[in-house]
Amino acid sequence: MEEPTTSAQEGALQPKMHMTGKVIKITLAGAIVDVGEKVPGVVHISQLRAEPVNRVEDVVQVGQTVDVWVRRVRDDRVELTMVEPLKLEWREVKPDMLVKGKVTRLESYGAFVDIGAERAGLVHVSEISHDYIKSPAEVLKEGEEVEAKVLEVDRRKKQIRLSIKAAQPKPEEILAEVKAEPKRARSKKGKKESETVEPEPKEPELTTMEIAYREAMERSKGTKKSAPMKINKSKSAMNKEQEEIFNRTLENRITSN
Repeated sequence: MEEPTTSAQEGALQPKMHMTGKVIKITLAGAIVDVGEKVPGVVHISQLRAEPVNRVEDVVQVGQTVDVWVRRVRDDRVELTMVEPLKLEWREVKPDMLVKGKVTRLESYGAFVDIGAERAGLVHVSEISHDYIKSPAEVLKEGEEVEAKVLEVDRRKKQIRLSIKAAQPKPEEILAEVKAEPKRARSKKGKKESETVEPEPKEPELTTMEIAYREAMERSKGTKKSAPMKINKSKSAMNKEQEEIFNRTLENRITSN
């Protein structure tokens, strides 16, 4: 419910606006209430409560603070009511509009939902869920808050047909959304991985001495195949021999250049 206000700026009053005021006078026809406006607020005896009233003083007294709602704004007065107005008038209920309400009664053929109109709307059992159900009690309970879509309004018969399932996404739409999620996740993941891939390092260029050393080693290997070294040859002798091969090869390259 909207929070009450003690007063409102002149010209800003709207029908159904909730306010609080103080009773400053009672008459046979009703009560005069100060709501902070330049013109007085008037509550007719028929608007003191929903049930019939014989005497105004049976309901309100001078000096009492009361809750009121704006009915109509006149040049010389503001017509008020102490009966809370409907949230939705018949002219305001239209097909395809979404409404919220409370389940007030369950029957074998459907559920009645109070949406704030003069009459509760009926949700047929076939309009409660996308899945097949035998009884409304399988998925609903009295007092539960639901959202529904208006299917039809018959003002002559004062009937409102509602659908809860029409206000919910279809199963195929939910399934399509679920299937789309992994694709989006993979796409984001692949993009992230591609952004973080580092290029392979290039092989460094060899210097003249390194090239000569490699060639010397290759020839040394060929020599080992044709004339294998003695097993008891010491490691220092082998190193010395490789160093001599390297020096000869390097001298040959320098001479040829």
